[in-house]
This record gives sequence, structure tokens and C-alpha cells, in this order.
Amino acid sequence: MIHRRRSTIIAMEFAWTPEQNELRARARKVASAAVERLGRSNDSWINGYSKEFATEMSAQGWIGMTWPTEFGGGGRPAIERLIVGEELIAAGAPIAAMWFADRQMGPTLITYGRPDQQAEFLPRILSGETTWCIGMSEPNAGSDLASLKTSAVRDGDDWVINGQKIWTSFGEVADYCYLICRTTTEGPPHAGISEIIVPMDTPGIEVRPIKDMTTNRHFCEVFFTDVRVPVINLVGTEGAAFKQTMRQLEHERGGIDRLVSNHALYLLARERADTSSPIVRQEIAALEIAYRIGRILVVREALQQAPAGFSAATKCFCTEHEVQVAEFVSRTLGPEATLWNQVTQGLCYAPGYTIMGGTSNVMRNILGERVLGLPR
Repeated sequence: MIHRRRSTIIAMEFAWTPEQNELRARARKVASAAVERLGRSNDSWINGYSKEFATEMSAQGWIGMTWPTEFGGGGRPAIERLIVGEELIAAGAPIAAMWFADRQMGPTLITYGRPDQQAEFLPRILSGETTWCIGMSEPNAGSDLASLKTSAVRDGDDWVINGQKIWTSFGEVADYCYLICRTTTEGPPHAGISEIIVPMDTPGIEVRPIKDMTTNRHFCEVFFTDVRVPVINLVGTEGAAFKQTMRQLEHERGGIDRLVSNHALYLLARERADTSSPIVRQEIAALEIAYRIGRILVVREALQQAPAGFSAATKCFCTEHEVQVAEFVSRTLGPEATLWNQVTQGLCYAPGYTIMGGTSNVMRNILGERVLGLPR
């Protein structure tokens, strides 16, 4: 960026500070050691499950990095969490056991939870002890969360929960489900939605893992049949949690995990690419440019410089970039990419990037309606 002042041209340099470069080097070293010891995971923020590494992340102070210190967090700038996350995910380090809770559940409890809930749940998230899943999507309510049907009915001091969730990552191994459900059917569709913490060992919960074509099992169906949890497990305001859920999705959609999920595969293919071909060089250049644009978008989110709702655009751009990366890897490796190995597994997973967390067409609708103010 160039800024002109009188006759002097001053270049504005976008650069990391020495402290940030030091943090990046440290994170890269930790990630490399984890991959050597525990193996590399494709799309590691959602596939790389290791309680051992979650404990190590806690010891590094890398869980709750940005949480306020009064809640046990590090009180550090969001840009530092971005740096650490970028290095860990790009290398394929197994961070999934703590990622959802660090990214969404902790900040939600800090903002909307009661002091007793914060005291009970936050310390065990910070220690890496507990894994959380998110009970959000349903068979007939994917991106359209306002149409969800899973219900929680008040019965004395309990909620009685009935319904079904799907695509619930880590439902099989999670300690808690952060459940988005309906506590009343009155009013418009987005009204009557509440958020309730459900221990996953509660009677009446059945979890059925879904083995996808990549052989991953983290996606699950979760069935709730007369599941009783205390009324005090409600987070925030009963029947008015839709805004809370939308805030969660802001955390989910605009992060570095939506840009570098398959960066390790890209680096592998780039080393093998025939750069004597101008067409290949042009393709690599386009991917490198897109990666840098995506990173700027994510940095804007981290610095809170983006307009409200703009995470939809960030998510859309970054995940479509990841699909383009997968296509480059496939073309570069050719027949080798069809052999069943980690490369093939990562490529098979690629179509999910623009679906999970909200499909690209829904992201474009959100951007048009809520950010640009376009008519429906």
C-alpha cells in the first residue's frame, strides 16, 4: 500500500513483528514435532484428534490464548492465535480435541454464561481435559438453523430433550454437547431457540458415527430420547439464543482453519510440480496470490476490522481456494493421486470445504442481504 504525502512517497509495509515471527517459529517447531510423533492429519482441526496433544497445547498456553485473563485465558491478541493456528493446521498437527471448545464454546460461555457455568467448564477446556461437540445441524436443518426441530421442554428442574442432530463432529468422543434446540414453537422461526449444555454420558443419548468415503469417523448422528438435563445448563436467555448462535458462527467461519486445511498437500504438490511449464507456474502464482488474499481476509477478522457478517465472505473465498488447491494437487500428482494414501484421503475430503460451516450459496446470500443490504 502506498501513501503519498506532499512530494514524498512512503511505503506502508505489512510485516510481522519480531515477537510474532518468534511465536511462528516456535509454533512451527511444536507442530513438526507433533507430526513426527503422532502422525500428520489431513484437515487436522477437524480430523486430528489427540488428547495428548491437547494437553501439550494447554502447557504451551495455546488454549484460550485470546480469552480474558480473569477467565483463565492468556489475554493475548487474536493475531497471535491466528499465527499459532496457521502453523499447526498447515503442518497437520492433531488439534481437534480442543479446537471447537477453544474457538467457540469458551468465548460463548465467557459472553453469555453465568459465573457458576464459567467456573465449572472453562478450567477444563483450558487444561485440554474436555472435548466438546456442537449439536447444531439436523437432517432437515443444515444451513437453515432457524428450521431446527430438536426440542427441550421444561419439566420441573429439568429440560427433557428429544430430537436428532447430524454431522456432529466428535459426538462419539465428546464429553459435552453444546446443543442448539427449540424451547418454544411460538413466534417466527428464529425465535424460541435456546442453547443448553448436555453431558454426553446422559441416559437417552445414542451416537452413531458416520464413516465417510475418506474413512473418517468424526461425523456422527446423535439421537436424543427423553434426555433430562438440569435447567441450570441453559446458556444465556431462554428462547433468544439465535443471536448467540450467529455469533458462534462468526467465530467458526472467519478463522485460519478455513484457509490452510490442505496446505500441507499443496506444499507436497508444489515440490513435485513441473515448473518448467509456464501454465503450471501461472497456476502456482494464482494459488499463492489467493492464499495471501485469504490470509488478509482472516487477519481482518482477527483484528475486528471487517464489517459485521463479513465472515461469510471470508469463509466463502477461503474454502473455495482450498478446493482449487485440491484440484491442483490432483492434476500435479496424476495417477498417484488415485492410490489410497493420505493424499487421496485429503483430496476426497475436499468437496466438504464449501459445505461444512454453511454452503457457499448460503454464504453469498448472507453477504448480499446482511452486509451489502441487497433486496431478497
